[in-house]
This record gives sequence, structure tokens and C-alpha cells, in this order.
Amino acid sequence: MDFNWIEEYCLSKNGTAKDYKEEWDAVRFQIGDKMYAMLGEMKGEPIFTLKLPPEYGETLRRIYSGIIIPGYYMNKVHWNSIKADGNVPDALLREMLEKSYRLVLGGFSKSSYDTVLKSLPKKKQKEIEEM
Repeated sequence: MDFNWIEEYCLSKNGTAKDYKEEWDAVRFQIGDKMYAMLGEMKGEPIFTLKLPPEYGETLRRIYSGIIIPGYYMNKVHWNSIKADGNVPDALLREMLEKSYRLVLGGFSKSSYDTVLKSLPKKKQKEIEEM
């Protein structure tokens, strides 16, 4: 699995900013001050970490056991890490990225999930969507 396309993909999303967190040795992708994805390492191996609705993340962890794991050094309910040496299709990674971005940008509708998860204020959401 190749993570090289992830940075370009994330930066193509409206309102995304990238920074490097030295103490984590990781590149973070954020909307405002809210992180939605991170490229880093786990025991010297590349990993990609992102925020997902808990039930979606749990399902993926079961399907890709040992490859998609609870977020490395993150909240284990909301964050998931994907090991680069696994066989997760790029199309699924893009879907996961989109869900993470949308979750942090403004949540999902009740028809998609049991609860509406909101992160950014509506004013900030509107500014980003209009970019």
C-alpha cells in the first residue's frame, strides 16, 4: 500500500491546512484547528490515522483485522490507524478520508448515523464550503 497520494488528496479538500507536529514526528491535516488525518509512524513503520464514526471504524477493524487498528496514541473510539503494509484498497482509504473530513467539517445527517456529530461552528463550515 502506498500512502504517497494522501497528502495531495487531503490538501485538495477545501479549508485543509497541513502542519508538522515535531513531538509526534507526524504530518497533520486539519480544518481550522480540528485534525482529521495524520501521517506518522508506529514502531518505525508508516501509518495513516483518521477520525471516523465509532461504528464505522469498528466495522473496518473487524474486516481488516490487524491492518486497521484503534488509533495509535489516539482516542481508541474515534480514531483508527491503517498500517501501510496491509491490503486496504485506495478506494476505501479515499472513502474513509472523505468521511473523516466531513465528520470534522460538520458531521453526518441522522439518516446516516444515530447521532449528529458536530465539530466546527456553522459559520466556519459555511466559510470552508464556499472556498
